[in-house]
Amino acid sequence: MNDIDTFWQRGGRNIEELPDPFTPPLIDPSAGDDSSQLPKSPRRRRWRYVAYAVAAVVLVTLLWLIFTAPLSRALEPLDDPAILLLSQEGIPIARRGAIKDEPVEAAKLNPLTPAAFIAIEDRRFRRHWGIDPRAIGRAMVANASAGGVRQGGSTITQQLAKTSFLSSDRSYKRKAQEVIIAFWLEAWLTKDEILSRYMSSVYFGDGVYGLRAAARHYFDRKPENLSLSQSAMLAGLVQAPSRLAPTRNLAGAQKRSRLVLQEMADTKVISPARARAAVSAVPVRQSGKVPTGTYFADWVAPSAQKAFEADYGEVKVSTTLDADLQRLAVRAIANAAIGDAQAALVAMRPDGRVVAMVGGRSYKTSPFNRATQARRQPGSAFKLFVYLAAMRAGYSPDDMIEDKPITVDGWTPANSDGVYRGDITLRDAFARSSNAAAVRLSERVGRGNVLRAARELGITSPLPDSPSVALGTAGVSLIELTSAYAAVASGRYPVRGHGLPQPQVDNGIGSFFSSRGGTLSRDRDWSPMLDMLWSAANEGTGRRAALGIPTFGKTGTTQNNRDALFIGFAGDLVVGVWIGRDDDKSLGKMTGGTAPAQLWRNFMAGAVAVDRRRGPDLPFRPRRPPPPQLPDRQSPIPDSWSEPSRAIREIAEALDELLNSQ
Repeated sequence: MNDIDTFWQRGGRNIEELPDPFTPPLIDPSAGDDSSQLPKSPRRRRWRYVAYAVAAVVLVTLLWLIFTAPLSRALEPLDDPAILLLSQEGIPIARRGAIKDEPVEAAKLNPLTPAAFIAIEDRRFRRHWGIDPRAIGRAMVANASAGGVRQGGSTITQQLAKTSFLSSDRSYKRKAQEVIIAFWLEAWLTKDEILSRYMSSVYFGDGVYGLRAAARHYFDRKPENLSLSQSAMLAGLVQAPSRLAPTRNLAGAQKRSRLVLQEMADTKVISPARARAAVSAVPVRQSGKVPTGTYFADWVAPSAQKAFEADYGEVKVSTTLDADLQRLAVRAIANAAIGDAQAALVAMRPDGRVVAMVGGRSYKTSPFNRATQARRQPGSAFKLFVYLAAMRAGYSPDDMIEDKPITVDGWTPANSDGVYRGDITLRDAFARSSNAAAVRLSERVGRGNVLRAARELGITSPLPDSPSVALGTAGVSLIELTSAYAAVASGRYPVRGHGLPQPQVDNGIGSFFSSRGGTLSRDRDWSPMLDMLWSAANEGTGRRAALGIPTFGKTGTTQNNRDALFIGFAGDLVVGVWIGRDDDKSLGKMTGGTAPAQLWRNFMAGAVAVDRRRGPDLPFRPRRPPPPQLPDRQSPIPDSWSEPSRAIREIAEALDELLNSQ
């Protein structure tokens, strides 16, 4: 082989037989599919994964929409609709939650009303297919020029998707879902159906959702009767409803409504002359505005929201609150001479219906409810359970107990007045609130029995098994302590304080099996406890609370005078009063028998007169001591005056002598 032949060969093969380096290699079909062995471009592989991911997101979103997101969701009432709480007389006392009324139909409205929303929110609504690239581009340019987000590019369909199906967080994932849902809505709904759902669910400020509720709230009219100016104002609120609500920012709402009118003129819906001539709308005056929160409303609202199913508009819920008694309670707290201390009061019926509640001196300053949320030591008011356990163990109010120092587990309780009276009756020990006698009695009957009595009467707060529990060292709420006293007032336990009317329970066999409580033994428990509670409120530490009718109650004062209480009942009312400081500092010389007892009496004096209810029949007759024997006293009348016949005889003789001398 010569040199020329060698030049035109490579590896022993002719050049023309070698494969073309600029074309992909040919695959022999007979050799099988070896495509997996070919090198793949990293860029092509990346784009394939992106396509798979997008397809998966679209598929998952569509499946989620089909199975969990009904098209009618925007038309459904709110899960947590507005409630209007009413007193037992039917007087509005508080309004809670947002209002969403029945849906509107775009075709039945004044044509200018939907036109106003389209003009300001989505000019090309009738022409796009869910998203508007032109609006998105315009918004991007405007935001870039402004150096921040000043304009949105979302269509009405996208806004409906966001408000009805998605959360409010801002992320690319949520935006992608919004676009997919917008396409889905456009595929299944007509433009009028989309617009109707949008206007029926969008937020208009002041806790109002939907055009029907907004028209009624701001203008007191049906949405079908809205004027041009009113439609423009409502359409303008959608951009920033909380900031532009006309009840708070009328000037801002009117300025925005004029912009809506200008947009309507630009889109040829109305003439420029009509836009200029339109007078800005003014909302109706909100008469007798009902507060959104009170101590009682905050407490009863969670129960009220569970008492009914979601519905359109505003749900009216009757409560147990008595408007007259509530005013008396507020006035009593406001007029209490307690300096800068806080105070709370709760009044209920013996069956637990709360008729008045004040959780502090000012709800506006502090909405913390000291009647239901605070757990403070009850002090001697807790002795109710010690003496009830003793009555169950066979003691009587006339039995004797040693009122002298006692030491238990290295702890020695002291009487608040420092006086020890030796052997005294249980009645006197309770009335004088002897700490030594209460601890001694608790240890005799057993702490477990004391704790059991507290639990049965409705105390649910943690109670330690310690000697000091007899003196009320465990924190409890005022309402649960007052409920326990209500159990004594009614003779049945437990009593649960409640703010909503309870369903009537029959007295048949069903109520026998469903009942978890009991009744106080009339002779063993109920009558003796009433005896001692009367003594404490009329002869003991609580005598400042005594009324002109049978009054029962007990004082409570905690260590270093941090808390002072009086809990008692008279007529058909059971009332608890607490005074203290939020920082737990001392009240000085104040005790349960001073300001709390006086506050209790100030409230009850008016409440009993207004209420005029007799209350339950109690197995009690007030003990009246025999009248004191007066010592013999010397009469100022002369002894001779005690013989009238002698005096008359002397006068007659003097007259005879006078006549004979003449």
